[in-house]
Amino acid sequence: MDSTRKFITELKGKTVMTEDGQILGLIDNFIIETATGEIENVLVIPAEEIEPRLFRTDDQGRLVLPFSEMRAVKDVVVMNMK
Repeated sequence: MDSTRKFITELKGKTVMTEDGQILGLIDNFIIETATGEIENVLVIPAEEIEPRLFRTDDQGRLVLPFSEMRAVKDVVVMNMK
């Protein structure tokens, strides 16, 4: 198993929150650039208190968040909201 696949498996199901502690939801899947293998976006099942219209979403209603703005902190993933 390559390192990207292992990394993705470890992140699936983790909670994503903003830097100020607002829970955005749970990681469901990833969008990967097939040519480079780079993770571009993270697909997040929104938490009940999140208003999905404030975010880019996919056709299944998942939040589409840029992977480049994420950093893992133990059991949660923090999203840098600019």
